[in-house]
Amino acid sequence: MLHIGYHESSSGGYAAMGKEAVSVQADTFAFFTRNPRGGQAKEIDADDVAEFRAFAAEHSFAPLVAHAPYTMNPCSADPGLREFAKNLMIDDLHRMSFTPGNLYNFHPGSHVQQGADVGIDFTSTMLSEVIAQCKKDGVLPGTVILIETMAGKGSEVGRTFQEIRTIIDRTEEKAGESLKDVLGVCMDSCHIWDGGYDIVNDLDGVITEFDKVVGLDRLKAFHLNDSMNPCGAHKDRHQKIGLGCIGFEALARIINHPALKNLPFILETPNDHNGYADEIKRLRDAYKE
Repeated sequence: MLHIGYHESSSGGYAAMGKEAVSVQADTFAFFTRNPRGGQAKEIDADDVAEFRAFAAEHSFAPLVAHAPYTMNPCSADPGLREFAKNLMIDDLHRMSFTPGNLYNFHPGSHVQQGADVGIDFTSTMLSEVIAQCKKDGVLPGTVILIETMAGKGSEVGRTFQEIRTIIDRTEEKAGESLKDVLGVCMDSCHIWDGGYDIVNDLDGVITEFDKVVGLDRLKAFHLNDSMNPCGAHKDRHQKIGLGCIGFEALARIINHPALKNLPFILETPNDHNGYADEIKRLRDAYKE
């Protein structure tokens, strides 16, 4: 079946998010682990978590896709900001241990005139240190950390499949072990389209390239968004499903692609509750079992 949801507000807690998801025929959702523009996080409510976990089991939820805040920049030129990103991710993964078996997505950062290679090295260093600490603390494995594919806006790293692969390889080199149990990828349709991957005219070719460079076994979640921009624009401006340059038919092919169709799909389109309900209904209608 199609596993689909959208990015919800976490202000009401886990149980409220679960009920909101079911109300629009979703069986997963995304949420920010804390204030997306700051560093503050609400205290975990054990009763709320218990209620959600029972509700999610009753409704056969797919894995959730938590999202790190935008304030994290693992490859900042400022050592203090890199340390902030590391400590924030460690704390987030401890928080994720209350709901094991889910996914934690983050942007690999912007190198800000240092060069992509330096940025990738900083991000991989942070990941290796975070994973080592969280394994020591016993909160990993349990959550899979996902590197998000980026559009290549400004000095973003992760703009190509090869850059994603290099982050993974360097993280494993620094860790001294395979990290397939804790490190994966989240693909974003708007981002890869804006990054120059033509998923409208050559979806099979794009998926084949991803498999060759990164490996489909690393792909754990998919952000499903239309784009306001033409292919290769490197701008990252999401659009409602079917109203952008990717279009409904191409996005329907994504959810039906045999290599992708069992992933959790998350909508991050500029919508309200009714808009998400409509998009989910249209996509479910287009899904072929």
